[in-house]
Amino acid sequence: MALVYINCIPLSRRPCVCKGKREIISIGPPFRCHCEESDLSLMLGTGSAISARMQVVNKQYYVYIMTNKRDTVLYVGVTNDLVRRAYEHKQKLADGFTRKYNIGKLVYYEVLEDAENAILREKQIKAGSRQKKVQLVNSMNEEWRDLYDEL
Repeated sequence: MALVYINCIPLSRRPCVCKGKREIISIGPPFRCHCEESDLSLMLGTGSAISARMQVVNKQYYVYIMTNKRDTVLYVGVTNDLVRRAYEHKQKLADGFTRKYNIGKLVYYEVLEDAENAILREKQIKAGSRQKKVQLVNSMNEEWRDLYDEL
């Protein structure tokens, strides 16, 4: 998992402790504010906050399927930050298909190690029938619950 630098206001679900910079550092949820860098460096065993900022463990890419509340519309996407991207869909921050069709429930995702394979997998899923997408979701999430809160 990679160190992630994101805006701490919407994604950490709590305000920044120092109310100065708006950047947080994370090695995955729960997110840590930049104010807690020294705690993070101790966790990583790096010895300093600066080296903790520079350490990148692995870059991951995600292919995901989202749907609306009634599970009638499916959307397939790819991203390198699933938490951020799902949040953007849920909050309707971008114009387009997901906003128009009220897509906000994350029901399936895969983790891949490189961008090229992630894009190829996204295209493969998009090219499949709706039934194949439904089978894919059912293989991981039979209840079609929102996986966003489990990330």
